Amino acid sequence: MGFILFARNVDTPDQLRRLTADLRDSVGWDAPVLIDQEGGRVQRMRAPHWREYLPPLDQAQSATDPEAAFIIRYKMIAAELRAVGIDVNCVPTLDIAGPETHPFLRNRCLGTTPEEVARNGRAVAKGCLAGGVLPVMKHMPGHGRATLDSHKELPTADVPLSEATAWDFAPFRALADLPIGMTAHMVFPEAGPRPATQNPAMIDMIRTDIGFGGLLLSDDLSMEALSGGIADRAAASVAAGCDVVLHCNGKGPEMEAVAAAAGSLTDPARARVETALSLRKPAPDVDIAALSAELEALLG
Repeated sequence: MGFILFARNVDTPDQLRRLTADLRDSVGWDAPVLIDQEGGRVQRMRAPHWREYLPPLDQAQSATDPEAAFIIRYKMIAAELRAVGIDVNCVPTLDIAGPETHPFLRNRCLGTTPEEVARNGRAVAKGCLAGGVLPVMKHMPGHGRATLDSHKELPTADVPLSEATAWDFAPFRALADLPIGMTAHMVFPEAGPRPATQNPAMIDMIRTDIGFGGLLLSDDLSMEALSGGIADRAAASVAAGCDVVLHCNGKGPEMEAVAAAAGSLTDPARARVETALSLRKPAPDVDIAALSAELEALLG
């Protein structure tokens, strides 16, 4: 379906423009190119060629008008991405930061309550879309209770599902109209031992309780929260209801195994892909200096 880039793929603006053009040429169509450009620790494009941004939670807690600040910030990021051929950003992170949230995730969150996260997440999405970039909300249906780093271990949300539905799911429910979402490698015990990415009951809740009708991506299959071989991980994620699986470590043989195990898009998945990609718009002309001055004023 598309490509995702990491810091290992990024050097200079000219190099990145050539890379994104070559990737699209290799498949013969205007395939989406994704990146995680949240700001803070998770920022693949960095100085000296691109601006450094505060961790999202730090900005949420320091801006005089967080909504305005996030719209401006992600308009700026969208302009930086589109200038090098990237048109999908894996933001907003709609997980809710709590006292127990693992450090790998906590300062990537947009707030500490469902209302704050939903409000700031909507601003992030508005900034992306205004800049011609598709947002990907993550990690559905909520990863904020993770006390383990899912890159290394499988975390569990040790709360009743009714509590998770009311609290963790709420920001995703508020933004269920967004075109793309990403699943969480997170266990909700009442729904069974499988992480949400591979759990049909949890995918059903994403579709029904949260009401998300958009394109659903798995989180990275390479993460050690998932067990089994890479092909088994891909097959289980698709069988559970993910439309598309994400494989991020760049290992060629694994990529081939994942592609074979995932198979072709189903008709509903293809329709969701087409709907999401139809929302891509030409990048507008923006005055980065003026936006930067506005953002600095809001950050004091």
